[in-house]
Amino acid sequence: MLTQRLYSRGLANYRAWQSLRKFAASANNANDNDVDERHPLKGIRILDLTRIIAGPYCTMVLGDLGAEVIKVERPHFGDESRKWGPPFLEQSKDSTYYLASNRNKQSVCIDLKRGTDMLHDLARISDVFVENYVPGTLDRYGLGYEQLKEINPKLVYCTLSGYGSTGPYAKRPGYDVIASSMGGLLHITGQPDGPPSKVGVAVTDIATGLYAHGAILAALYQRERTQRGQKIDVDLLSTCCSLLINVGSNYLNAGTEAKRWGTQHSSIVPYQSFKTRDGYLTLGAGSDAQFVELCRRLGIEQVSSDPKFRTNRDRVTNRKELVKLLEDILSGDTSKNWMNQFEGASFPVGPVNNIREVFEDEHIQAINLVKSLRHDQDGAVKVVGPPVVYSEARNDARTAPPTLGEHTDKVLSQLLGYDPQKIQHLRDQGIIQ
Repeated sequence: MLTQRLYSRGLANYRAWQSLRKFAASANNANDNDVDERHPLKGIRILDLTRIIAGPYCTMVLGDLGAEVIKVERPHFGDESRKWGPPFLEQSKDSTYYLASNRNKQSVCIDLKRGTDMLHDLARISDVFVENYVPGTLDRYGLGYEQLKEINPKLVYCTLSGYGSTGPYAKRPGYDVIASSMGGLLHITGQPDGPPSKVGVAVTDIATGLYAHGAILAALYQRERTQRGQKIDVDLLSTCCSLLINVGSNYLNAGTEAKRWGTQHSSIVPYQSFKTRDGYLTLGAGSDAQFVELCRRLGIEQVSSDPKFRTNRDRVTNRKELVKLLEDILSGDTSKNWMNQFEGASFPVGPVNNIREVFEDEHIQAINLVKSLRHDQDGAVKVVGPPVVYSEARNDARTAPPTLGEHTDKVLSQLLGYDPQKIQHLRDQGIIQ
């Protein structure tokens, strides 16, 4: 009897899934926001319940590759990062912070507590579900993995959290700076005689988003063979530990505790930023041959043959003396003049740019990295486009980050078949915006 009930329920879910799939597919053919067959993820639909950085960054990268991303937000509040400013856009009042991780998405406002049926319907016709709530939260709303797996067995369900779904910290909320603190990144960042320092952007959040995007692609690929979805757990603390790379390996295999080096390298000298007359310049000599060339270009050929500096091991041993010598020389001219003098060098060298200089750099402009996207309320917004270029595939910024609830009516009508009266009724009840 139980088997028969389960079979009947599964058959009903399957028929509902098939019906919604066909309806949504016909709607997609009408308007796909310029996505074509060259986009690797054309036809993949992502139901995105993430906020802030890690999750939205993940789904943005997938959206760049052509996935349809439906960003589900809380009515009248939305993604918290919309309020993280100033600066804010003049008309929509969204923060420019929010713009950085939310292009190529549709914003739909649905109350999680009272709109569960709608979210179930969307999950039925989605390929991927991404969320970054504290583990266990969505189970209370009928949106946990085991619950959605019954509705759509092929769904790839990705959870991003602070500490994963198991372990003593599992129920703690996740924040980039806390994970970076606990994961040792702050301990190894900053000047040797200074306090721990935070990296200038939320690098642990971003790396977590990138890990998640790769994991989702792998799960979609595996689904082609198994015809089954699966749950993916990605967390900030584990990501931060993975970012320790050689520093972590040094401790695990040699018991070597790390310390802060500023811009210096623990095992290569010279390899750091030096003050110039008008700014800073970063250079390195990763081999003895590169050090010989550096000394020749600086007019101090005799230094490269000095027994104290002949090999990298010698230079590491006599770091302070060599660094002081180079500091005295490099501070005597401008960064631009030094770059002209080092043109064509085999050793790595580059100026420390401020943000204006970054985007005015001739190379950044030549490769057209910055994109301007039409915005319904603010005319146009600028974003840094995808850093990956394919010879065959498309990977692009197509649509501006959406305003709050911009696509609610479109998604409910075109994907779920709701008529205007039903949509207005839901809006009057405050379930949608």
